[in-house]
Amino acid sequence: MIKHLIAMAWALGSASMLSAQPAQPDSAPQTAVVTSQAEDVRFRNEDADRMTVPVRLSGSGPYRFLVDTGADRTAISRELAARLRLVPAESAQLHDMVGVSTVETATVPDLQFSRIGVKIDRAPLLESVNMGADGILGTDTLDKQRIEFDFIGKTMLIMPSAAREAVDEPGTIIIEARRRNGRLIVTNADANGRQVVVVIDTGSQVTVGNAALRRQLLARARVDPSHVVDLVSVTGEHISGEYMFLRNLEMSGVTIQNLAVVFANAHTFKQLKLDDRPALLLGMNAMRAFKKVSIDFAKRRFRVVVPEHSEADVRLASAAN
Repeated sequence: MIKHLIAMAWALGSASMLSAQPAQPDSAPQTAVVTSQAEDVRFRNEDADRMTVPVRLSGSGPYRFLVDTGADRTAISRELAARLRLVPAESAQLHDMVGVSTVETATVPDLQFSRIGVKIDRAPLLESVNMGADGILGTDTLDKQRIEFDFIGKTMLIMPSAAREAVDEPGTIIIEARRRNGRLIVTNADANGRQVVVVIDTGSQVTVGNAALRRQLLARARVDPSHVVDLVSVTGEHISGEYMFLRNLEMSGVTIQNLAVVFANAHTFKQLKLDDRPALLLGMNAMRAFKKVSIDFAKRRFRVVVPEHSEADVRLASAAN
């Protein structure tokens, strides 16, 4: 019998992202304009802003896995599964940005990225060249954790959501979020003054917008079409999108200016029931505008630390950052 999984990938050029089937602090509210038991795991800043961490499988490795908060399933490369002789599992329906395809899966008996190992049932098997890594960590392994990207120190902290948080440093803003299909979603947001739903997605190199948002912005002459780019799914399929700049994206007192966005008619938005509602997948080109980004799925919080110079009108460099 074929099981249904939800899996997505976004890539600009060769980078890839998988996605599968918040209150302010007690201090006074902040407004910032930006451009665009803890386990301390050092990540590597790969090409195209891919974030990878060392992962061990059944004692072997370490292997490079992407950290993808937009993925509800952990995936592994077909090549690595064959090398480790993982036991095949039932086939699955994989939803990527182009549509739905049937993929093979395997059981991962012991996946370890901290001191605690987990078993992964029916992990989708994908080509490493399409993922850009040996595998992908999804929310099925991160949903009870809190992860923090420190872009200055180039480290990533992974800790239980229940662990006490450090004292908030200056520039900290906590954004309330919701959960949908395993993803963290911000509904209190607007793009150029118009309401938009924002999906937090560390696996995407660039921020992706849907057709509903594109129509809304173009109808008011708020963005100008630029040029067409190619997005590549984890299954190797392609879809084109228009590369534009969003003047302002505001989320609970944080404003990102001149944000590069690719508008594409992607299957992801349909899977999230957001195809008829203006929506964005917030990618790494936006998150790198901050000093730190913390994502807590259990508490449904998206926490950012803005840089000291953010109170000035600092521009977010595009996807080239």
